[in-house]
Amino acid sequence: MEKKPYVIGLDLGGTNSVFGIVDKKANVVASVSVKTRGHGTAEQYVDDCCEALKPIIDQVGGIEKIHAMGIGAPNGNFYNGSIENAPNLEWPGIVPLAQMFSDKLGIPVALTNDANAAAIGEMAYGVAKGMKNFIMITLGTGLGSGIVVNGQLVYGCDGFAGELGHVVIDRSEHARECGCGRKGCIEAYCSATGMARTAREWMAIRNTPSTLRDIPSDQLESKDIAIAAAQGDQLAKEIMDYTGELLGRTCADFANFSSPEAFIFFGGPTKAGDLLMNPVRKAYDENVLFNYKGKAKLLLSELDGAAAAVLGASALGWEL
Repeated sequence: MEKKPYVIGLDLGGTNSVFGIVDKKANVVASVSVKTRGHGTAEQYVDDCCEALKPIIDQVGGIEKIHAMGIGAPNGNFYNGSIENAPNLEWPGIVPLAQMFSDKLGIPVALTNDANAAAIGEMAYGVAKGMKNFIMITLGTGLGSGIVVNGQLVYGCDGFAGELGHVVIDRSEHARECGCGRKGCIEAYCSATGMARTAREWMAIRNTPSTLRDIPSDQLESKDIAIAAAQGDQLAKEIMDYTGELLGRTCADFANFSSPEAFIFFGGPTKAGDLLMNPVRKAYDENVLFNYKGKAKLLLSELDGAAAAVLGASALGWEL
């Protein structure tokens, strides 16, 4: 039976939820974005999202033209279609999001971890095309990872394998608290929110002049740090170096797990380019086990914006 011409892909982030309607040639023909927070309950979030989806669904001929929907979400469990205890979302416990969207829209819905969705998108359409062993690192509200080994995503026994963002890199008494409830996770340092946290902490204890001081503390974002660093701001450059060093050092440890042919970085902070990636590469080369030296490429995603995650999520939809 011929599949309907479109699927919906959802990249559900801690800040924004980006929907794309995707055709069989992987073109995102229509898209809409909804703030992830502020809806109260998960049920209200689904209702509000479906309301926002209506115009772009109508644009492609109505729901009868949509084959299915795929979702990439934090703490998404591929096996049961639920988000489970996501630290960066406002809905506690287990949320059967795939079933909720399916009931509301009347189409099949699949769900996976957001970084896994990005890895699928990168493998199908991006710089990982043709690769069978790589690690995707997504930097946003949190730090996610999608691990591909022998051409397959690593899910583990429960659907939650590959949470590299919650590898502990600081076990001192001063380690930062992570949204997961533990201390010292790399997510607390190298995510977009972690970078902003570094800036606030450093400005509180250091007198270094910086244009970052002109931004209200609660409005400071990683992109402000990248812009300031590009303009030569010394404090901002030091924050980029610090973040890159921690990330590169930790990726050197990750290499021990699967000996990847590449690490692919995706998300807002990566728009800083070499300001972030040069210290990442330097720290990686200095810390990686000699067996792996010179083998893994450290690459930036070439897919624009949320395209990798949206396309990856949509690929789940085609499989239904």
